[in-house]
Amino acid sequence: MNSYLFSPISLSGLSIPNRIVVAPMCQYSANEGNATDWHLMHLGQFAVSGVGLIFTEAVGVEMSGRISPGCLALCTDEHERNLKRVIDFCHDFGNAKMGIQIAHAGRKGSTELPWLGGKPIPSKDPRGWKTDGPSAEAYAATDWEAPQALDEDGLYRIKSAFVDAAKRADRIGFDVLEIHAAHGYLLHQFLSPLSNLRNDQYGGSLEDRMRFPLEVFEAVSKAWPRQKAIGVRFSATDWVDRSSWDVKESTQFTKELKKRGCHFIDVSSAGNSPEQRIEVGPGYQTGFASEIKRETGVATMAVGQITEAFQAEAIIRTGQADMVSMARGMLADPRWAWRAAEALGEQAAYAPQYMRSNKALRGLPIPGNPPVAKKA
Repeated sequence: MNSYLFSPISLSGLSIPNRIVVAPMCQYSANEGNATDWHLMHLGQFAVSGVGLIFTEAVGVEMSGRISPGCLALCTDEHERNLKRVIDFCHDFGNAKMGIQIAHAGRKGSTELPWLGGKPIPSKDPRGWKTDGPSAEAYAATDWEAPQALDEDGLYRIKSAFVDAAKRADRIGFDVLEIHAAHGYLLHQFLSPLSNLRNDQYGGSLEDRMRFPLEVFEAVSKAWPRQKAIGVRFSATDWVDRSSWDVKESTQFTKELKKRGCHFIDVSSAGNSPEQRIEVGPGYQTGFASEIKRETGVATMAVGQITEAFQAEAIIRTGQADMVSMARGMLADPRWAWRAAEALGEQAAYAPQYMRSNKALRGLPIPGNPPVAKKA
């Protein structure tokens, strides 16, 4: 029986060659928001390694929307030029579709690089900045500054920044756009009652807490070409015992996104509260994806400790999700798709320069992977 993992999938007008996705992974290696040679190497290695879709790390829609001073941004022409160089390489030499994740960190921005401690950088520090949030509620009592509660002008500014970033992403040549509403960043902060304490039309009831994220999606969707795919990554649950964002509310959010033309959802969890208590294990978030997919019918990506080929195959084959999105497993083995194809008796695209590593191919090129850049 043919592998489900290596079967193609269509999202909107886009055909993706297989169900293996490289998840967004922060690299903290940008220069003033600009992509560098590190990003060329990091994304380029996956582009020539047989996966179906690759996402960038979270890309800030404004400089104060970055997680750290080392994170990518897409709000200037310079940002656009430097990121286009990376994506052109991936398209010219690779076989994968390229996706961008656009984001705003909100109250969890202005933090140090992980290998330098990862703690919040005070706004008075030259490397830091004042953060924004739905409410003037700090992420944690220790070290974290309270964000500025966004007023009407601030909401408009951020929504416009998301739209501008989407237009730049289209010009760069991205195939897929994902809006980041997970892991405690700004749009998640609006969704969750733990961080959204507003008493206006953007806070309180589920309908009102969803309002701003849905407005952002609608605005971005109008700016994004219809033939390209657009989706949302969100946390299915806060993993907090007291009243908080949960799978039931996530399902309702997905239904509202579906009404507005969302092509896929990327289901993660947690990140919005230091109170979270996560039950971690292999595939520990797949059940969330499965439940939401069953209730809504929206194409779904599963994430979270998916590391083995037969594990990934079972997730797709049993209908728990439509795609599997991998991060740490890809860092450990950028050629994961090749190993999975061998285990499942399938083929994955090889760059012709690397074909000698596959005895079965005997040096024969796979269509779509010429030995020189496609534009040459």
